[in-house]
Amino acid sequence: MTQPAASLGPVPVLPNYVDEQLVTRMGIEILTCRPDLVVGTMPVKGNRQPIGIMHGGANAVLAETLGSLAAWVHAGPDRIIVGQELSCTHHRAVRSGLVKGVCRPLHVGRGLATYEIVICDEEERRACTARLTCVLPPPRTQQRRQGDS
Repeated sequence: MTQPAASLGPVPVLPNYVDEQLVTRMGIEILTCRPDLVVGTMPVKGNRQPIGIMHGGANAVLAETLGSLAAWVHAGPDRIIVGQELSCTHHRAVRSGLVKGVCRPLHVGRGLATYEIVICDEEERRACTARLTCVLPPPRTQQRRQGDS
């Protein structure tokens, strides 16, 4: 039996990895996916520290997911996006409900893109500010031609 085709926003998931997606385990839902704006939500439940608040690493997963999707949409489907640097500043604890991440570009070029991701609780209070920089290598066909020279 063939597994159903899956994607994360516009990014196709390779069939062998459909059941291994971190975004599924984290409960991340993508609401908007455009080059200038990516929005997603994630539940606090299932993503907590032992003391009951949302884990800072969960913020990082949401931020990197949204920023990587924005870079992918910007660069195009024939490119493979590589995260280079992620930083997260945690402003307040979130104990329940959903958090919403809003990703907007700070710089988008041909080889590098940097995004700011703001994560808020259900009352629109900022819980985390993240910045992600992605490298946008040339399309695979260009890489092969450059390597042949």
